[in-house]
Amino acid sequence: MLSESVADYLTEILRLEEAGTPATTSVLADRLQVARPSVTGMLKRLAADGLVEYAPYRDTSLTRCGRTQASAMLRRHRLVETFLVRALGMDADRVHGEAHRWEHAISDDALERMDHWLGRPAFDPHGTAIPATRQRQHPRLTTLDTDTTAIITSVDSRDADHAKYLESLDLVAGTPVTVTGRRPHQGPVTIALAGRTHVVGPEVTEYVFIRKERSS
Repeated sequence: MLSESVADYLTEILRLEEAGTPATTSVLADRLQVARPSVTGMLKRLAADGLVEYAPYRDTSLTRCGRTQASAMLRRHRLVETFLVRALGMDADRVHGEAHRWEHAISDDALERMDHWLGRPAFDPHGTAIPATRQRQHPRLTTLDTDTTAIITSVDSRDADHAKYLESLDLVAGTPVTVTGRRPHQGPVTIALAGRTHVVGPEVTEYVFIRKERSS
């Protein structure tokens, strides 16, 4: 588990990258409300630990390891925010500080149970994507053989509108889905679920993750 200060730096750099904003020393000092010399010292430490790429007078970026760590922490934060709003009825614009306290204390087991209870949400209450680390453990819907049924484990959409579109097709976690037909040359596939049939392309199948159950 990262220390709170290290996690705060990594997640803030990742947030800046998501927003397309350069992670300069001055910007980080302003966002984290610390002195610039403190930021410089921490960035040097993170660089020595292989978590960031840092050089004086240049923008700081996350290494692959740093991005993995930051993504995992942002996942914790945004899942907790979602829980606070959906389960406890807190206002979305007031949950950031509370989620920041929870994210450093909640166990991995509790977080997994929270994620399951929430239905594997793709977005937090602010419409920001929740980093989805679990999907890598499951194959995509595009890999499902014809006449084979699987359970949807998670949906990793690109944006809020895309997520709503997938939900309108009943492509949500826990739903059984069967591929009933497939066009040649990597064409669209026909799927059956929730009593409905859809013909979908990679804009759908690439973002839906499954657990194979049985063949028919």
